[in-house]
Amino acid sequence: MTAIFWFRRDRRLQDNQALNRAAEESLPLLPVFVFPENLGSLTPLRQHSLIESAKALSSSLPRGLHCEVGKAATVLTSLAKELSVSKVLATKAFDTDGIAEQLAVEAALGDLGIQLELVGSYYAVQPGTVRKDDQSPVRVYTPFYRRWSEQSVEPPYSLDVKSVNWLSPTAASAVPSLTSAAPYQVIAGEEFALSTLQRFLKDRVFSYSEDRNRPDKNGTSKLSHALAHGEIHPRTLLNGLGAAPGQEVFRKEIAWREFYADVLFHNPRTVNDYYEPRFANMRYDSPVEFSEKLLAWKTGQTGYPIVDAAMRQLVQTGWMHNRTRMIVASFLVKDLHFEWQLGAQFFEEHLTDFDPASNAHGWQWTAGCGTDASPYYRVFNPVLQGIKFDPNGHYVNRWVPELSHLDKTSIHEPWNDISGYQHGYPPPIVDHGQERLEALARLEELKG
Repeated sequence: MTAIFWFRRDRRLQDNQALNRAAEESLPLLPVFVFPENLGSLTPLRQHSLIESAKALSSSLPRGLHCEVGKAATVLTSLAKELSVSKVLATKAFDTDGIAEQLAVEAALGDLGIQLELVGSYYAVQPGTVRKDDQSPVRVYTPFYRRWSEQSVEPPYSLDVKSVNWLSPTAASAVPSLTSAAPYQVIAGEEFALSTLQRFLKDRVFSYSEDRNRPDKNGTSKLSHALAHGEIHPRTLLNGLGAAPGQEVFRKEIAWREFYADVLFHNPRTVNDYYEPRFANMRYDSPVEFSEKLLAWKTGQTGYPIVDAAMRQLVQTGWMHNRTRMIVASFLVKDLHFEWQLGAQFFEEHLTDFDPASNAHGWQWTAGCGTDASPYYRVFNPVLQGIKFDPNGHYVNRWVPELSHLDKTSIHEPWNDISGYQHGYPPPIVDHGQERLEALARLEELKG
């Protein structure tokens, strides 16, 4: 008899609770990763990030990783029959699509009399664990963080990789090729994630409190891709943190990720529906009728430098700084008056660090229909945000070359410089001041 370990969003060998459980079975073990059916329709960067992550995992395994493209239920049942498998083990998912996938796998394997054992999670504290005294979910971040901090987190799991009886991939195994060349090289894998963490803890974490908000600086952990793909576990991150100010802020950022996972677990419809249902009745603009505005946002041609720099960074690299994610989200919803789902879908198509819970609820927080207590009145001013968080214009200068001739006094307001538009940069597609008032007026309509 043999067993399968189904790698999902946990593509690492160390600090992998489910993999440790699989090793305890002492059965010959086939490591499997199933690429999604729609892999070929993803952007080249998203394809590239998945392929590189799987390749890195395969190279770390003594006999390699079995890879196929398709439905997990179909692939795993076919392998189970071929190899006389007695059990399939995997990490338990808590997001909407992940739950649906594992239910389908469980049903298909159950028809063959094979058990699917789900162990652990992608989080330090499993979604659904943190609750109020009356056992209801915690709906606001600050009390969630307080209770989350009180939870006991196990130390990272350690695996003797050579002691496992790994099976070689079957003849069906193949890492797919890109449908077209990716415009940016994504570096992936557990080894790179661990070295990135060590560099962060050695240097940048001490200025993290301030620098994490500056897209012009190298001030973030650079671990969002690794977390999204499970190349590192939050337990490993928390295990290296002390009580210094920057470390505490980083701990709180990890907790935000876990908070959103908890919110989505309790409200699975909110992966693409409103957390606060009343906001579905707000008056929004049609993406068909106002398609030119939506296209300008997607292509970084809005005429607002910090917005355009961020959108170009996303499309060209598959990543965007967290501060600018909030800025562009506010601009789409409150300046252009589109529904948040349009932006969330575009992020899902392009972000190599896409996380379903963080994406859906990060967008809803900024859109004003999420977990924030007094949300909708917050409207980000794209000019002031640029001046505050990119004070020297270095971020805009990098991603919007049409403005590289301007100095820091005018790069965020090119309309104030006589040479601001000489290299073809577009004027603003809307007046922010007017659109802010319009957004608030539409809120009053909803309240009325």
